[in-house]
Amino acid sequence: MDAIIIDDEKRARINLSLILKEYCPEVNVVAECENLSQGVKAIRKLKPLIVLLDIEMPGHSGLELLDFFDEHEINFSIIFTTAYNEYAVKAFKFSAVDYLLKPIIPDELANAVQRIKKQQLKLQDYVLLKENLHQASSGKIAIPSGTSLIFLEATKILFIKGEGAYSEITMLDGSKHMVSRNLKNFEDVLAGNQSFFRPHKSYIVNIDHVVSYNKSDGGSLFFSNHQSVPISSEKAQIILEKIKLVRR
Repeated sequence: MDAIIIDDEKRARINLSLILKEYCPEVNVVAECENLSQGVKAIRKLKPLIVLLDIEMPGHSGLELLDFFDEHEINFSIIFTTAYNEYAVKAFKFSAVDYLLKPIIPDELANAVQRIKKQQLKLQDYVLLKENLHQASSGKIAIPSGTSLIFLEATKILFIKGEGAYSEITMLDGSKHMVSRNLKNFEDVLAGNQSFFRPHKSYIVNIDHVVSYNKSDGGSLFFSNHQSVPISSEKAQIILEKIKLVRR
């Protein structure tokens, strides 16, 4: 399994190469590059199976790598290496993309290599990651839909219902989107947005659109379009306090 390392820090490149040699003997490092430009040239020339890519580099972000390739040229898998914060890590998880937090833990690197052996490359997952890393500034969330991505304004989401490995998003205009991500994925990626809360094991709601709380039948939250979702009894007081806080 030929691999290329792209990282602007020489020490990081050496460290990663040594870990691969000891813990992933099936991986053969064919090039070490200190910037994205060198990395693109090396990928075109050497055609590796794996690219170990630092995200934060001078000049270009590692996330821009795919901008240099047409879709049919991307026949390699990427393992991102990053010192990003907790929010960004949630975006990685939501996008189903392999990442390693620095300092690199050898066993996690070995596990990532094993996953590449088993899974098929999905270009869409990388695009999804890039878009969701911009969510905080754009106020939108990118979701996969077939072979494309849909961009939803977080402020216009009413609630999200979990259905096993899938989730259904209900929007303010009444439209609905079924997504192949479980509810925990959405809970993670929306964790930085104070308007969203999980009042029930099967639902995440946007508090900004809740208009009333009914205590009968175990408790329900009602929205401006007259739809409702159940609320767990132990979450009732918490969400009432959250609604007051958000509307102050």
